[in-house]
Amino acid sequence: MQPRKNFRELLSPDKTLVMPGAQDALSARLIQQTGFEAFFIGGFQVAGTHYALPDLGLISLGDFIPIVRNILNASSLPVLLDIDDGYGDVKNVVHTLHTYEDMGVSCIFIEDQVSPKRCGHMDGKQVIPVDGMVNKIRAAVSERKNPNTFIIARTDSRAIEGLDSAIKRGENYIAAGADGLFVESLLDIDELVKVGSAFDAYLLANMLESGRTPILKPSELREIGYDMAIYGISLLMHITKHMQDVLLDLYSEKLEMSGKAISFEDYKKVVEFDKWDKIESLYT
Repeated sequence: MQPRKNFRELLSPDKTLVMPGAQDALSARLIQQTGFEAFFIGGFQVAGTHYALPDLGLISLGDFIPIVRNILNASSLPVLLDIDDGYGDVKNVVHTLHTYEDMGVSCIFIEDQVSPKRCGHMDGKQVIPVDGMVNKIRAAVSERKNPNTFIIARTDSRAIEGLDSAIKRGENYIAAGADGLFVESLLDIDELVKVGSAFDAYLLANMLESGRTPILKPSELREIGYDMAIYGISLLMHITKHMQDVLLDLYSEKLEMSGKAISFEDYKKVVEFDKWDKIESLYT
């Protein structure tokens, strides 16, 4: 597998870096084969795909580690990883960061929600005091093993304290040393524009299907100031619907969808069958 590129090198003033969400090794492989430059691993996808659980803070660092490792092994692309609130105080933040840096993660975001956290587009969130989040950012920035590890601060305060407060928090988080900023759950294009013009910093937009934020094209996000965009649950939502359709088709005995999936030969290409078959032939 080729070495992963430096995440920072992917950021350009000319285009928004698009990161689809990978919930497992297969989706990460497909993202790379399609031609994307990076991808995203988030708690929503991992909790749902691997544990059939909602994104309500039910999954621990220990639950995530083997899954992230498997995903990273399937792709050489740089990855943005959601580390929730860092799983505790500043010590836990640094421990979590080091754990993932050792695995090859080159970019993370950390959020200011009160634990147990929940999906940013759900009701019932709370945020910690600004100083507490600033301390987490300072610890992560100062203690990262690799100076090129890209650290994004996420604030969920828009839904709780309002947009102006979220922007003020963002200013504090950037001043604390965060490399980038992610203001979650903006409600309309005007709010996206306001945040996009408020900061001279790298900005991340979350394009969550069926979420609270309007879905824009990457080129549209670039025009209003966003350097990065995650389409984090697009694959998950579509494959879940498709699996339901296939199962209902089978259960009803209609079998109308039979023969409409990826071919067996094309699937073998996705999982690199020929590579492993060649190794077996060479050494046995």
